[in-house]
Amino acid sequence: MEKKKVMLGLQLPTDPRWVDVVKMNIDEVLTDHAWCEQKAASNAISTIVRFSEHDDLVEEMTRIALEEMEHFGMVHAKIQERGLILGPERADAYVRDLLAFTKRGGSKTNQLVEKMLFSAMIEARSCERFRLLSEELQDEDLCAFYHELMISEANHYTTFIGFARKYGGDIDVDARWQEFLEFESSLMSKYGKKETMHG
Repeated sequence: MEKKKVMLGLQLPTDPRWVDVVKMNIDEVLTDHAWCEQKAASNAISTIVRFSEHDDLVEEMTRIALEEMEHFGMVHAKIQERGLILGPERADAYVRDLLAFTKRGGSKTNQLVEKMLFSAMIEARSCERFRLLSEELQDEDLCAFYHELMISEANHYTTFIGFARKYGGDIDVDARWQEFLEFESSLMSKYGKKETMHG
């Protein structure tokens, strides 16, 4: 598991106190998680709309959108099993901060690379969070659930990075990815303290 963590390239781990917060607020986290899955599906769909000229990208984003909505349904089922209802959609400050870091405008190639790296960054951190939950929660069912989702997030990360490199043209994608990693690490001092998936 540590090898996967290194592969994702995250420069700072999640504050371990986050898991303690989650343990005390698992119902709240499940609702936030459900909406994260819905937003991930919407992100894949918007990628299809924006970059429909790439057949392989359309195929993969279609698969990811369907998978993310399946995950939404799975999280919703966990919520229902606990006798709860899905709460309202939540704002995601972490995603907002990452989006503000992306470069706007420029060529369509640049826009695609930014979209792919933005998406890969979210998947990388989500994968790390799911790993923590799979290892630290006392609920065996949720541990197994988050282990399964961790693998899926790692695959999505690889897909997004792969498309950035494939269609990046003369952009130094690896250098730009390092900038994303450095920026994301600078955010972590203010995240990892709330009962949300990225909070």
